[in-house]
Amino acid sequence: MNEALPDVPEVRVVGLPQLTSGFDLVERLDLPMHLKVHGPLDPLGGEQLAQLAESINLKGRGGAGFPFHKKLRSVAESAIKRGVRPVVVVNGSEDEPACRKDTVLINRAPHLILDGALLCAEALGARTLVIGVTRESTQRSMEAALAERGLSNSRRSALRAWVQRNPVRMVTGAAASLIRSVDGGPAIPPGRKISASQSGVGGAPTLLSNAETFAQLAIAARIGPERYGNTGLYDEPGTVMLTVSGAVARPMVLEVPTGVPLRYVLQLAGAPPVPQGVLTGGYHGKWIDAATVNEAIVSRNSLDAVGGSLGAGAILPISQETCPLGESLRVAQWLAEESAGQCGPCYLGLPAAARGMEDILNGGGPAALEALKQVAKNVKRRGACSHPDGSAMFLESTIKAFTDDLAAHVLGNGCGRPVEGVLPLFEGGRAPTGIPGGGEPEETGASRQKIYVDWTLCRGHGLCADILPEVFELGADGFPTVAQAQVPRYAEAKALRAVRRCPALALRLEEDTRGQAPSRNLPVLSQGRGRRALGR
Repeated sequence: MNEALPDVPEVRVVGLPQLTSGFDLVERLDLPMHLKVHGPLDPLGGEQLAQLAESINLKGRGGAGFPFHKKLRSVAESAIKRGVRPVVVVNGSEDEPACRKDTVLINRAPHLILDGALLCAEALGARTLVIGVTRESTQRSMEAALAERGLSNSRRSALRAWVQRNPVRMVTGAAASLIRSVDGGPAIPPGRKISASQSGVGGAPTLLSNAETFAQLAIAARIGPERYGNTGLYDEPGTVMLTVSGAVARPMVLEVPTGVPLRYVLQLAGAPPVPQGVLTGGYHGKWIDAATVNEAIVSRNSLDAVGGSLGAGAILPISQETCPLGESLRVAQWLAEESAGQCGPCYLGLPAAARGMEDILNGGGPAALEALKQVAKNVKRRGACSHPDGSAMFLESTIKAFTDDLAAHVLGNGCGRPVEGVLPLFEGGRAPTGIPGGGEPEETGASRQKIYVDWTLCRGHGLCADILPEVFELGADGFPTVAQAQVPRYAEAKALRAVRRCPALALRLEEDTRGQAPSRNLPVLSQGRGRRALGR
């Protein structure tokens, strides 16, 4: 079984270092050492900064890849139009078990990230800077960096700056989750999609980007767009930070110029010479097969062209000796557990997708495969955040990449290979708990309340689905598809309202008195069978 990655694994560089300059000298670059290695940094005007970001084609390095210059200009225009000062937020939340590149930068080169963020704050006239993190090590390093610069959250400061610590959870890294937590709410998506550039922290226009993105901006501001463009590809200049793990001899974080062959990156980490497949972009990414690996180079466009994804910069090969569907099932189950529990596509759909993958492995046949495809299709573009979309993309990619193994499981007795657990997960398959500010586990998940439908009374009014969509969905006949279900903790009040407002009085709530934690798997009844099942 593969162990969880440390916060700061081995770091290597291909070619000349940029972001990792000085890593061969010290473990962490404090402010004096940072200035010795990188030199001073002159401020830039807002339009100068936007032109710089545009000339180097800087895109967000957190996964979405949105052009930074567009985000910068949008925040500036919105702030001027509204006459308010914007806010700058660094997203250092890195909560995928297979990603460590931002954690490495925050732990070892925090001032490079602050350089980029402070450039933006000064150019925009911002008076608030927030750095979002989720790990104890990144919190300590960034708080020390702020102190070394004399920055604090004091109301007397010209620029108020502080570190926002959130729980280690997949959904915490979403921009909307971080903004919500900075405003004093839970670190989960708010359920509505609003551009941070228009209304972010405190309702102010907010420039929010990934930690590596700000560090890349700081490098470009020092050396200029021409020198920056001398490294890497013409259309995607510079370097990329990657986390390489999975079936490798040496898990590591790598800084490589764009354009480096992917197979060379895998060789450096000690991957199998002919991997069965490589997961690119992390657990919201895509698989590519062994033949495609030889064609791919490290760049966003190249990986997209071969069916992969740069995403969050995670690269995970698996060997020929392990079952790829079994490895993917472990990830699918973890993704389901990482749901914020706010919307049906995520809270209901992702566990159903994981069960569908498990059904395939257990010999469910073509019906199980079709059911999984349908669930993955149904959750996309319907969630409160991008977690269902990314999870569905991962599942669809798994089905597409491993057709031989899929056929062996669907049409035969399985592939006969073991599940070795080479794709890293947090200990026990769950994220760490007991983190300051981490109140979400108490608010999400299943409560000890169960809601039941009395089919002898139900008349198909559908009000329950309107009030409690997290639990109830109407079938083709207009009746609920669920006969009984655990109620998410956050939805207890809505469940009680649904019971009270049901016109036919067909709903009831009961306390679950079982000693073990209630299951999150909701029993879904086939149409036309539910009444007989309850009437026996």
